[in-house]
Amino acid sequence: MSRIRELFTIAVGRNDVTWAQVVKKQLCRYSGKTCYKVRKSQPDISIGTCTVQYGIDRKGIIICPHRMLERRQIFTDCLHLLTMHQPGNELHIVQEVSIPGGSVDYFLVSTDSNHKVKDFVGIELQTMDTTGTLWQERELTLHELGLRDKSLPPSSKHFGINWKMTAKTILVQLHHKIETFESINKHLVLVSQNHLIDYIKKEFDFSHINTQPLVGDAMHFHSYKLNADGSNFKLVLDSRYSTGSEGISKLLGLNINANIGYEEIARILESKISESTLFTIP
Repeated sequence: MSRIRELFTIAVGRNDVTWAQVVKKQLCRYSGKTCYKVRKSQPDISIGTCTVQYGIDRKGIIICPHRMLERRQIFTDCLHLLTMHQPGNELHIVQEVSIPGGSVDYFLVSTDSNHKVKDFVGIELQTMDTTGTLWQERELTLHELGLRDKSLPPSSKHFGINWKMTAKTILVQLHHKIETFESINKHLVLVSQNHLIDYIKKEFDFSHINTQPLVGDAMHFHSYKLNADGSNFKLVLDSRYSTGSEGISKLLGLNINANIGYEEIARILESKISESTLFTIP
């Protein structure tokens, strides 16, 4: 039985969709574009895997960051961190902004009527990295959905979940960036699934992290669950935590300085803001 739970953003247990059309379109509903995960040997074919089952308890593990964009809820859940936002301001979502220490996935930005930045929150998405290959699982899924005529031969190729590398990599990246946000009194939010946060809590010293998040802390963790919703799955905020740059340093024992001023980040954001970046809820 295939371990893929969602294919091209649709739960594989659904029988009210025309799967042949879904696979042909290769559409990611959350990005509004063709799924970017392609097979290296066939770059015109999207793999389309959003969520997989893994482990003895068959956890639903999200492996695509675009899956976190469902209903754009993750942005709504950061609105309270825009402490300088005023009624009448516009909200924008700006992608891929480079600052010292790396690139930030998204900025939720509050602007006045002249598109001048009044406040912003940086948002990093982190889902689980896999090892091995998912192609055989994808083909098995298509076979079970009736889209493959012949039986699939047994495969020795399997996939795994790279817990340690995923956790260590994102924590190092956060450490590179959080001092920048803290120095200008702004917020950075890590958005991830509850399984990754649980792993970090187990493998790293999480005891000094605030379980009752403080708006005054620069670093926030937003942990989401994937709940069954009829024949679909729904992303739901599970828990929140917060800390500062010192807290991230205690997790890793690193000391990396990166500083960029508010005015410089505002200038970069203003150059990217347009009608297409307006934050709207369909």
